[in-house]
Amino acid sequence: SGSSDPYCVVNVDNEVVARTATVWKSLNPFWGEEYTLLLPHGFRSLAVYVLDEDTIGQDDVIGKVSLSHQQISAEPRGVDSWLSLAPVNPDQEVQGEIHLELQVPERGHPRVLRCHLIQARDLAPRDPSGTSDPFARVSCCGHTLETAVIKKTRFPRWDEVLELELPEGELGEAVLSVEVWDWDFVGKNDFLGRVEFPLDILCTGPTRGWFQLLPFPSTAEDHGGQLGALRLAVRLVEDTVLPPHHYQPLIQLLTEPILCPGQPPEGTALAVLEEVTSGESRQDVATKLVKIFLGQGLAVPLVDYLTARELARTTDPNTLFRSNSLASKSMEQFMKVVGLPYLHEVLKPAVNRIFEEKKYVELDPSKMELSWGRRISFKGSLSEAQVQENSLELLKGYLGDIVDAIVGSVDRCPLLMRVAFKQLRRRVEERFPLAQHEEVRYFSISGFLFLRFFAPAVLTPKLFRLREQHAEPRTGRTLLLLAK
Repeated sequence: SGSSDPYCVVNVDNEVVARTATVWKSLNPFWGEEYTLLLPHGFRSLAVYVLDEDTIGQDDVIGKVSLSHQQISAEPRGVDSWLSLAPVNPDQEVQGEIHLELQVPERGHPRVLRCHLIQARDLAPRDPSGTSDPFARVSCCGHTLETAVIKKTRFPRWDEVLELELPEGELGEAVLSVEVWDWDFVGKNDFLGRVEFPLDILCTGPTRGWFQLLPFPSTAEDHGGQLGALRLAVRLVEDTVLPPHHYQPLIQLLTEPILCPGQPPEGTALAVLEEVTSGESRQDVATKLVKIFLGQGLAVPLVDYLTARELARTTDPNTLFRSNSLASKSMEQFMKVVGLPYLHEVLKPAVNRIFEEKKYVELDPSKMELSWGRRISFKGSLSEAQVQENSLELLKGYLGDIVDAIVGSVDRCPLLMRVAFKQLRRRVEERFPLAQHEEVRYFSISGFLFLRFFAPAVLTPKLFRLREQHAEPRTGRTLLLLAK
């Protein structure tokens, strides 16, 4: 069809840790998905693979982006850019570890390198059965030996000792190579990974342990974006988490202006935090503040405090809460945490109906595909006016369902949200008491409830967990028009 059905798989040290939804029939997919991964301190790399989902047969790999631990940690603010996709070479796609014991005797004639190949774990599957038939190969100074093949496993146990005779004299830069391969009855064997040891290190004493399997040295060239590019935002945060009592002084400092409202507002920790928080970090700060204050049972007073401060600074009611201030971001996060079950209860039936019906809806003549009219009418293609009329009726129907569901859900709206909006309305009335500003009290609430809660959930249901998958382009266009 000239398009793909792309999705991404996220790997950490070759272990799959996340998978995005599939975006159907698109060469320019948008996922907008965010993952928080708890990583071991010694992790080596993060890789994102882009694949094309196929209903029949195996999914096709389009390409990948790899970032080493060093690359990510070198950017304190994180990596956020377009990165060209690189081709996926099976010899580079290795995973797992091998358990070895290596020893070179100090003296003897001839000197013999003793390699005890104990076992391996979590090897890459190379056979259609989802397993491999692994064997190990050791090479040093022109000599090569192999273990037995263990059939149908990714966790082979060989427990074999292979001995290699070393040449006389200085060993210089000689290296022991241990490779793991998947044996194939037909065709060539598949590479599973390797590990190397300089002999001068082995001569200093026995070496035993689990070792990460590595790929062959990469010879891949930059394909200059021929496979496409992936927009990624990756940030590594290393936190030391202490017992709860260590955080009590900080919590007291943050909650002080709410628990003791008599002090001058400008000198409080919240006021200072609001002043120094930059645009790019405001979302993070708001998320953490809401979590802290929810834990203290003070989320509503927090939102009230921040919105009151913003109201005090606002002179034009038309600009009220339009910026991505700490108050706006905190209210947005507060609604997501407190109101997500409510959002699902209200919107899910209508959103599911739109996804299931897959109706063609378009109001813009420049974007219309009149051939779709044949699906609407058995009498042939429809005119622009007819498509517009049909689309308008469908949109009215969908929008009616959504508005009726919202208006009829007053009693089910979470109490915390209702109290927060009641306080917001009172604050706005106090700040703009004139009759000409009577509607501002409602705009301030609808700006949050609709523009930052209901409308974004209608636009991208996947990001609010209303659907498991992103919408197809046609359904996505319907959702966009409804959100507008």
